[in-house]
Amino acid sequence: MRNLRLTLQYDGTDYHGWQVQPNGVTLQEILQEKIKGLTGEDAQVTGAGRTDAGVHALGQVASFKTWSKLAPDTVKRALNAVLPGAIRIVDACDAGEAFHPRYDAKSKVYFYIISNTYTISPFLYKYAWRIPQKLDSDRMRRALAPLEGTHDFSAFRASGCGAKNPVRTISRISVEKLSGLDFMGAKLDGSFIKISLEADAFLRHMVRNIVGAAVEAGKGKITPGDMEIILESKDRKRAGPTAPARGLFLEKVIYETENPES
Repeated sequence: MRNLRLTLQYDGTDYHGWQVQPNGVTLQEILQEKIKGLTGEDAQVTGAGRTDAGVHALGQVASFKTWSKLAPDTVKRALNAVLPGAIRIVDACDAGEAFHPRYDAKSKVYFYIISNTYTISPFLYKYAWRIPQKLDSDRMRRALAPLEGTHDFSAFRASGCGAKNPVRTISRISVEKLSGLDFMGAKLDGSFIKISLEADAFLRHMVRNIVGAAVEAGKGKITPGDMEIILESKDRKRAGPTAPARGLFLEKVIYETENPES
């Protein structure tokens, strides 16, 4: 039996997240349905990250076991021919039998886009959180700095999170202020803030809760020093609102080696 590795991009706007659910169409469900149509097998598709409803991906990684002898590129083209336009497989290859997209991942990189302006482009409203109040990006940057490193992130963990251990290691956090975003060869002018995070793993809603707290700091409602207190409190109620899903992107999944056969 082969283990096929897929790299996917998707617009999560109309989907109820990655994982199969009783109510609502999910990405995992659609992929498994299309793979069955191609191979005749009830394949279990495993993703590197269980993105929530409305979250997007530029580099989600998934895999499934199959007896099919179809070449990876044939699988890629055949699935793209039947998948909705909002879901694309950008790469397919054979992986080692033991490869697991989630457990083998060294780290994951997410970024979040905030449109810090009163009027947002119609080409961005599904992919950014519009905040008309002026945000202090430097204050946001200083507020997030204490979160780098290994910590108990219970204060930024959603209720219902199934992780047994709330300790995670954030290796990088950055806050960039941008005057425009590239779009189809053009530049969409505006005032944007891009928050990027890389960690070994993330708790449920962890990135969105961190972004929500950063916005509170940017508005002057909490001080950079408050963030350390919030983190140490392990109290979700102290960390501020949860940022909406639409501004969040899974940018890429990083592995120790990018040769999946090794």
